[in-house]
Amino acid sequence: MPQSSETKMRPAATEALDQGNVFILEGPSSVGGQLGKDQEAKGAFYPVPRLSERYFSFKNRLEKDYGFSFGFDYNALFQAASDSLGEDKAAGGVFRAYGQWTLVGKDSENTGTLVYKVENRHRLGTDIAPKGLASEIGYAGLTAVTFSNIGWALTNLYWNQHLLNNRLAFVGGIVDVTDYIDVYGLVNPWTDFNNYAFTTNPTIPAPDQGLGAAVRVMPTENIYFLAGIADANGDPTNPEDSINSFFSEEEFFTHVEVGWVSSWERRFSDNIHLTIWHADERKQAQVPDGWGAAFSFSRLFAETWEPFFRAGYSEDGGALWERSVSAGFGYYPGNKSDVLGVGFNWSRPAEDVFGPGMDDQYTAEIYYRFQVMKVLSVTPDVQIIIDPVLNPQESSMWVFCLRARLAL
Repeated sequence: MPQSSETKMRPAATEALDQGNVFILEGPSSVGGQLGKDQEAKGAFYPVPRLSERYFSFKNRLEKDYGFSFGFDYNALFQAASDSLGEDKAAGGVFRAYGQWTLVGKDSENTGTLVYKVENRHRLGTDIAPKGLASEIGYAGLTAVTFSNIGWALTNLYWNQHLLNNRLAFVGGIVDVTDYIDVYGLVNPWTDFNNYAFTTNPTIPAPDQGLGAAVRVMPTENIYFLAGIADANGDPTNPEDSINSFFSEEEFFTHVEVGWVSSWERRFSDNIHLTIWHADERKQAQVPDGWGAAFSFSRLFAETWEPFFRAGYSEDGGALWERSVSAGFGYYPGNKSDVLGVGFNWSRPAEDVFGPGMDDQYTAEIYYRFQVMKVLSVTPDVQIIIDPVLNPQESSMWVFCLRARLAL
């Protein structure tokens, strides 16, 4: 029997044991997206069966009875480059504590949820963290995005409200704009690609986490509009200063997006959208104002293949790249949580960041995520960089990666 429009748009939080409350405004790497994916992960439980069963049953009861979902994870990444101008190895770890509490309308279609996430990002026995490896090898990009050495950070603390049977939704507080801008099914840097070319879009100068807001409207079941504003000087390591800068500096990153989804259930995998952004001049950081546009297409076929095509254009604003085109696919083998990802990218680095006369650059990445247990995934990953513009002596180089994630 076909579903009514209200049933299709019904928030996932109203279903038992969802552990995710995932909405289209927030993508796969958001708190809700991560909780939902972890709940769905197929694999053996923790090696102490009785203890793990009690723990996960406790989490499910909290979500079902009180609307509170939470999680902890530890992520580790090791990278080694075949050639380098300096350091050729980097390793880092990230501990995260995150969750969401539906305080309004738990059993309705109009929910209000408090979302939080606290992180500690650090090096692991090497002189640099993986986020710093690109500059060492002469790559005008990032071989890893989230594995830095910033220490403790408050990356989420916001209110998420849904109204009109989830036709209208908004967030406000300390947000990460990459949770909802220009997302697609393989965007999560904790579980999918490592390279910046495929995790977000390097032609979009998305600010660090800080004060911001966004609103999403769905006039039909398939069309959505998204718009938002955020502090262009966000700093998750100093939330108080970041909040103050929103009002005192008045330097903003703004964006609008229009998109199509095939259905509510496939809002990440079957997604076509156009994003337009503007970044104000950042006077203290000496970054000019700028604007740009990004296009994204992804579609899931036969529950197995998920090809994607993404492109971006920028004029100043602090974006790493002026032009970018990416294509690739994800492959889901059978009834597993394993994923094979393959991506190819062409880019032109931004003159206002790296200087004039930059040549084109090419990047490819392939990874396979093994869901070893329900709580543990291991991801070997290989990147090849052709014509690294900051290391013209090398025509190509390899970056070998190994990532592990323990989620509880």
